[in-house]
Order: sequence, then C-alpha cells, then structure tokens
Amino acid sequence: MMPMLAVALTLCLPALVLTAAVSDAMTFRIPNWIPLALLAVFPLAALAVDLPLMTVAQHVGVGAALLAVGMAMFALRWIGGGDAKLLAAAGLWLGWAALPQFLLGAATSGGFLAVVVLSLRSAAFRPLTLLGPRWIVRLGDKAEGIPYGVAIAAGACMALSASPFGPILGL
Repeated sequence: MMPMLAVALTLCLPALVLTAAVSDAMTFRIPNWIPLALLAVFPLAALAVDLPLMTVAQHVGVGAALLAVGMAMFALRWIGGGDAKLLAAAGLWLGWAALPQFLLGAATSGGFLAVVVLSLRSAAFRPLTLLGPRWIVRLGDKAEGIPYGVAIAAGACMALSASPFGPILGL
C-alpha cells in the first residue's frame, strides 16, 4: 500500500507543474494554489519515500534559495511572480541532486520557448496568430511576455529522474 501512495504523491509534481504550464501558456498566469499545493504535498511525499531528515532540510534550502533568486528575477522584471513561486516549489521537490538538471532544463526550454514565441510574433506568422484561439492571439502579442512557467515545468519534468522521487516512478 505504501509504494502505491508514494507513486501517487510523487505524480503530484509533474501533474501540478504541467497544470501550471498550461495555465501560463493560456492565461499568462500561474494560480497561487499550484505552488501552494506543491508545498503542501511535499512533506507527505517525503514521508512516503522515507527521505532522511537531512535530505528534507537540503530540499527546503534549495526551495528557499530558488525563492530568493526568483524574487530577485521578479524584481528585475525578468520573470513573473507566479514563475518565481513555481521555480521555488519545484526546487523544493527536486532538491540539490537534481538542481543542475532542473536549471539547465528550464534554461534550455526557456530559450526554445522564446524562439517559438518570438517566431509567432514575427510578420510571417502574425496572420496565423490572429486567426487562432484567444490564447494563441495573446502568445502572438508583442506586448505580452513569455510564459516562462512552461520552461520551468519542462525543466522540472526533465530533472525528476535525478531527484529522490525519480526511482519511485521507475525513472
């Protein structure tokens, strides 16, 4: 029974970050309940997979450090507030071992995302974006930012295998 609970709790990370990605892409907003849910479920998942207390403390440190970095990036207007909170919440789950993969995955995905969104905003694709659904029109709007929650979610999913939760899912 406990392994099934551990799997269910571990699946909350990809499910919630992917929900955040879809929300950010469609509305340029990440609802506060998503990082809060990640924060609330993490202790339960840590207990379910028997993470040592020192490892939990390291995960909390990574989450706190990423919150500080995210807040600085938000203050500089590089990312949105929801992105900063999602970055910290995902970092809490991934911990020190997966941090390099997470940051590299988010940065690489962010670069790819920027190219795609900027391409949509170019003159060649502008007619297509104007005919699409409202969220595509917003992605094509030069006045809008880049929904970086999509890149954070991609980085988190890429790094899951390097976290203590990866083996629970057979990664």
